[in-house]
Amino acid sequence: MTPREMLKKLISFNTVSDRSNLELVSYVEDYLASHGVESVRVPDETGTKAALHARIGPPIDGGVVLSAHTDVVPVTGQNWSSDPFSAWEEDGRLYGRGSADMKGFAATVLAKVPDFVAADLKRPIHVALSYDEEVGCFGAPPLVRDLLARGPRPRFAIVGEPTNMKVVTGHKGIAVFRTKVRGHPAHSSQLHRGVSAISAAAKLITWLDARTAENRAAADPDCPFEPPYTTLHSGVIKGGEAHNITAQNCEFVTDIRLLPGDGAERWIAAYKSFIETDVLPDMLAISTDCAISVEELAYVPGLSEETDGIAEAEVRRLTGDNGRHVVVYATEGGIFQEHGLSTVVCGPGSIDQAHQADEFIELAELDRCAGFLDRLVTGLS
Repeated sequence: MTPREMLKKLISFNTVSDRSNLELVSYVEDYLASHGVESVRVPDETGTKAALHARIGPPIDGGVVLSAHTDVVPVTGQNWSSDPFSAWEEDGRLYGRGSADMKGFAATVLAKVPDFVAADLKRPIHVALSYDEEVGCFGAPPLVRDLLARGPRPRFAIVGEPTNMKVVTGHKGIAVFRTKVRGHPAHSSQLHRGVSAISAAAKLITWLDARTAENRAAADPDCPFEPPYTTLHSGVIKGGEAHNITAQNCEFVTDIRLLPGDGAERWIAAYKSFIETDVLPDMLAISTDCAISVEELAYVPGLSEETDGIAEAEVRRLTGDNGRHVVVYATEGGIFQEHGLSTVVCGPGSIDQAHQADEFIELAELDRCAGFLDRLVTGLS
């Protein structure tokens, strides 16, 4: 199959993150088996999703991981020109959900499997497909652990997110948490007898905003990220029952976009300390029913730029790209790096098309990626 044929097939599987990806996984297993390649499933706890990895080439250390996620974002509420799960071509582009983010890379890698098998590889190629990247990169950690535990150990990893085949050597991390505030209801004319959960939440959100302002003021002008500092942002909030009742409940969700090396732990610890010392005591003084809880929902580590990184050197050699590129969105690259593998992000397509209606990838990008993989095979042979 050509990369475009394989991409059309992968798009036909509706793998929005709230659905199972097992049909796609079964298809890939059968496809790999038809070329004599054994694969390993790494199921999630529910048994409704699975990651997959396979090795092509000799069972020795020193190979490369080609990594992609199988899930895609929803199409609900988007105005598509045609069925988003039935790919179509027009004006040198291939349209469909996941075409750019990131089934284009997965399809090109899978289409090249016959060439991988036929090559006289001196070092192996590991194909790694994850699930639930779009909702928190939940599938990658068990996948990486299983791949490394079974061995052999790869030398470096390439995460094929859409970068227009440019070599991305760093990205921000992300931490997501939900804060639930329980106040004490009272008639708003007797405000002194109640505790407004909304007012308490407002103090917490103001604290988070203040931290972003401090980071902005202290930002390193030489930092390559835009913006060049860690941000703390609350994007969802709900609470209250009526305008004349002090709100008993309020909850909101916050994400922290972390510079590489800036751990989420210190921010959440400082946040909880502010709750315990500056917000909760005044609430409890009115009612012991009051409470504030913080639930951590997701954490994805950033990808740090490496000094003399193996992955960077190899992929720059294969692409000819010597520019410095970092991105502010998170990928699974930081997870591979956290497990000790030199890692870069490099794949076909543009991030500008990701998550959009009529998502597309330029067919020329698939060709560029195929050529890149051809050169990779030559270097491993």
